Amino acid sequence: MIHYINILSFLFSYGYAFVFFWILKAFLPLRKNWLLKITGFIACKYISDTIIYSNDLDSLLGTLLFFFLYILVFYRGAFMEKISVLLVFYPVMVSINYLMIDIGSRIYFSIEYATSEGAYASARLALIEDSIITFSLFLRLLFWIAAWLILRKFLSKIASHLTARMWLIIDMLMLASFVAVFTIIYFMPADTAIVYPICGASIFSSFGCMYLASYICESMQNAYRIQELETQSNYYKDRINDEERVRSIYHDLKNHLLILQSKECSEQQTMQSMQMLQEQIEGYENYYHTGNEVLDIIIRDKAKRAHEKQIDFAASLSLKDGAFIEPLDISTIFGNALDNAIEASEKLPVEERLVTVRAGRVRDMLLIIVKNNTASLSAPFEGTTKKDAFVHGFGIPNIKKAAERYDGQCHIASENGVFSLKIIIPIP
Repeated sequence: MIHYINILSFLFSYGYAFVFFWILKAFLPLRKNWLLKITGFIACKYISDTIIYSNDLDSLLGTLLFFFLYILVFYRGAFMEKISVLLVFYPVMVSINYLMIDIGSRIYFSIEYATSEGAYASARLALIEDSIITFSLFLRLLFWIAAWLILRKFLSKIASHLTARMWLIIDMLMLASFVAVFTIIYFMPADTAIVYPICGASIFSSFGCMYLASYICESMQNAYRIQELETQSNYYKDRINDEERVRSIYHDLKNHLLILQSKECSEQQTMQSMQMLQEQIEGYENYYHTGNEVLDIIIRDKAKRAHEKQIDFAASLSLKDGAFIEPLDISTIFGNALDNAIEASEKLPVEERLVTVRAGRVRDMLLIIVKNNTASLSAPFEGTTKKDAFVHGFGIPNIKKAAERYDGQCHIASENGVFSLKIIIPIP
């Protein structure tokens, strides 16, 4: 009987390690080397099975350091994201391990106290001990499966959309549960049941912060979508107005041609008529056909904005091979890149203002290049020159995140007064 119970314990233990490993993988991408992935799972097994007791500083600190080194070695991502993983999952892991071990110990010792001595009693206690351990492992496995079912729709969204500054806000909130569970387990006596509600609150707080992060992401995406819809609405209104204008021009075209063909028409009158025609049709040909309707709208909007600010704007775009990129990511990449370029250019004298954007397929890669003239000291790579730096400065990080979602890379450089942003995305 004990043999079968031990087999169940083995299966529950590895099942729990696998679910915990899978949750972390959904939050942060693993390194691409297969050997590292396998080693990472084995290391995760040892971390997740750490036994935590009251007043056990060695286990608390050892698990903390080992877990942090494990995240640094086996996972990709920004340092702030890895800190966030530590602050979210360490309190939960420690709390659930402590609760299962402590509750199981209390049950076992109460049974041992009530059991008479003897060889039969010892064998019975060994069976009870193994059964309690197995059942606690089963409950722990159920807990993480439930956590995965609840969090799975949040995890990938959180990891791919939050920036470092937003993570800082979430981390400050999660720090409370991190400190609480660490101190309560270390300082409270082993027989004090007040540790239980603190551990439960820590678990609830950590997962609540995950929900908050997901809510922030969803709010950001909704703001982007609203902005996209407004841009599309303005785009189609302009197209309708231009169609009306073309019909009006066609109606007057015969009269203009009669004037131009008239022998009595002076050269000055001819030039005035030609200028009038040019003014009437100006702007109608400024529609870009990139092969992607979302990008057509974005480029039209940014070109109009650049023209209003007296910026020379040039675009050569072919995105018919970029259909695999989500509209929101196209908006993030081109919208942020061109906004940054226009803002940097308008600070220059009018004769130096220039923005160029190119995109197209180069072999099996999609290449996007945005360049703009800039003052020598006015091109922050990761930040912003605005006074409210905490609110702004998300452009470049968001572009990088959008490119990385498709295994792409983002390179930035500033040389000889020209700021360039180059994005390379493999075409699947």
